[in-house]
Amino acid sequence: CSRGRMEIVMTHFWKEHTVLRMILIALFFAAGLVMVILGWKMTGDIKGLGLMCMGTLSVLLALFVYNAPFED
Repeated sequence: CSRGRMEIVMTHFWKEHTVLRMILIALFFAAGLVMVILGWKMTGDIKGLGLMCMGTLSVLLALFVYNAPFED
């Protein structure tokens, strides 16, 4: 029962704070894009692969924040 209540509160939070949501989406997306590009330039280095994975996760986090207010 408390989990359902928490989901409603978080959905309400993201619907009320649209400016914060837009800023977080822009930051996560830009950081992810930079990390993917920098990792791509490090061809042949395992650190580059790690950087690209972190960048992909950051872009996915931006997508999660974008979709948060639409959860039912």
